[in-house]
Amino acid sequence: MGHNYAKPLTNQVRLERVLSRLPEDWSLRIEREAGQGWRVWMQPPAHDGQWSEPHAVLADAMEEVWRAVR
Repeated sequence: MGHNYAKPLTNQVRLERVLSRLPEDWSLRIEREAGQGWRVWMQPPAHDGQWSEPHAVLADAMEEVWRAVR
């Protein structure tokens, strides 16, 4: 039996993966107000920016808005 199983990605790895793919000319904001979830805003050049919905995990917010604006 093989042992070549994929490990589940941790929140840190997921966050690093999105940040490493983010072009330098994109704008990015990360916010969390007291008692609220994480929200991320991204804006590619010459396009409108977009906010994510609030998420308890920063990586979830980052991945949501990344998928929406790219």
